[in-house]
Amino acid sequence: MDALRQYLVAERDRRILWVPVIFAMGIGCYFGLRWEPHWATGPAAMLASALVFAFFRRASNWPFGPLVAFLAAMICVGAAGVSAAQWRTITVDTAMLSKKPGPGVLSARIVQVETFPDSSRLTLERPVISRLSRHATPDRVRVRLRGKQPNFHPGDWIEVRANLSPPPPPATFDFQRHSYFQGIGAVGFALGPARVTGGNVALGGFQPGIAVARIRTAVTEQIKAALPGRLGGVAAALMTGERSAVPADVLNAMHDSGLAHLLAISGLHIGLVAGILFTVVRAVLALVAPIALRFSIKKWAAVTAMIAAFAYAVMAGATLPTQRAFLMIALALIGVLLDRRGLSLRSVAWAAMVILVIQPESVLGASFQMSFAAVIALIAGYEYLSERRAYGDGDGWNRHSGWWQPSLRYLAGIAITTLIAGAATAPFAVFHFNRFADYGLIANLIEVPLTGLWVMPSAMLAFLLMPFGAEAWALAPMGWGLELVIQSAKAVAAWPGAVTLMPAMPVWGLVLISLGGLWLCLWRRVWRLWGLAVIAAGFSAMIWVEPPQILIDGAGRVLAIKADDGRMLVSQRRRGRFQQEIWARLSGLEHRPGIRTQCRRQTEL
Repeated sequence: MDALRQYLVAERDRRILWVPVIFAMGIGCYFGLRWEPHWATGPAAMLASALVFAFFRRASNWPFGPLVAFLAAMICVGAAGVSAAQWRTITVDTAMLSKKPGPGVLSARIVQVETFPDSSRLTLERPVISRLSRHATPDRVRVRLRGKQPNFHPGDWIEVRANLSPPPPPATFDFQRHSYFQGIGAVGFALGPARVTGGNVALGGFQPGIAVARIRTAVTEQIKAALPGRLGGVAAALMTGERSAVPADVLNAMHDSGLAHLLAISGLHIGLVAGILFTVVRAVLALVAPIALRFSIKKWAAVTAMIAAFAYAVMAGATLPTQRAFLMIALALIGVLLDRRGLSLRSVAWAAMVILVIQPESVLGASFQMSFAAVIALIAGYEYLSERRAYGDGDGWNRHSGWWQPSLRYLAGIAITTLIAGAATAPFAVFHFNRFADYGLIANLIEVPLTGLWVMPSAMLAFLLMPFGAEAWALAPMGWGLELVIQSAKAVAAWPGAVTLMPAMPVWGLVLISLGGLWLCLWRRVWRLWGLAVIAAGFSAMIWVEPPQILIDGAGRVLAIKADDGRMLVSQRRRGRFQQEIWARLSGLEHRPGIRTQCRRQTEL
């Protein structure tokens, strides 16, 4: 016990890093409950633990006083997480469709337009549904349209005949919970073409969110016009976050080669935009002697980079990874303004707390988990390497200087970054997607320099030229770079053994791996190595837990049995194809027609 107390005292400057961790654990406990607790449960636990903390904080002469105070403080933070999650659930209060109303006429206002290769999907607000009364109508619905449709823009009012239903029940991903917190109470598909009945100004007035959505749509259309086909879809994904136009074969190749993170605007893209603009602005101002000698051009460049990062995050839809990335970049640039170090584990902790307080449900998503796992591991890893370099030979790189040294150092940095980030995010990729890209390191060594030195600078130049209608001058070379990215991804994905499929990992295994990883990264002393044992215990879940042998869908229409040779035998070929894909993925199988066998006798089981 004395050793534990000494460690806690020695690591007192790192204890604050555990506040968002305990807060997130409280959120996870709330969402893991099978019943809704009383609204006063969280506040009561906070008050009781705060009183215990205050009492034992003063009782320093008690043998276990500091430890009890520490535990009480953690319980208080965890209870705060429970309260935040419950408050968010209560305040969202999304009206969900309880049953299928049947085909009817839907009139609503467009909030978001997503264009796919063979269809489009609209998110609609203020719906009026012919078969539903006003109090039973959700505030938002999402509808997929096929065939020839008019040109839609956010803010337009449309009328369409549609078939709506409640959001589907959970499979591997909880669609109902996700829809609830997005405010979407019904999903469905259109029966025929829609009709635009009014514009943004004509009906409903001006809204900032819809104005931004219209700009995003217009920019996406300009990109697709300059770069038709798959290159335009990938360019739009990188510039506006609109991934719906990326072809399926390209998306699969990016996933199988470990490059899917390049299509999701996150820390890499926000960091590149801020870093490139910071460097360019500072270099240009340095050429003007009167300004460079009289003013702090470094701080001017930091302010410019922060504004650009914010604009890019908004243009990308302000998704969770972009929110985290912008908060991190903003803290780093604020550190430049205050002449302090901005990029540290403390800045990560503050960014996590901001997101968890505003959107507690995000802790359950793959985006939040993988994003913060990568950032925490990278900062902790480079922190460890810098400490080793400080006590070792820091000039080893400079002994034999040569023209090749900067390039080699850059590639080594990419390799180390990929290894650390890949190891940190691999458990979450296995848990959520049941697959691991074996050649991700090789692919990233090729694609990250290509993206950072060619693709993203061209994208920034295209943004600057877009108001003048000259974006094609920058999008053309960007397309050449994207073609190399796509071809390289497809080549790596085609290698034998590019993807390892794994069965589903239980939740408790992922929790242990996460806690072990955090213990390893957040502490500094030697006791951090205890985290390796916890991580190993978490991975043991994949050994001891066996996938189910018999699976039945919720409606009782489709049955699957795992054969002795590892194949999955299903009772229906046509029904429940999506459910069959989910079952195959959870069992660590590739969903192909060859693994399915129709058998009436199996249905009778």
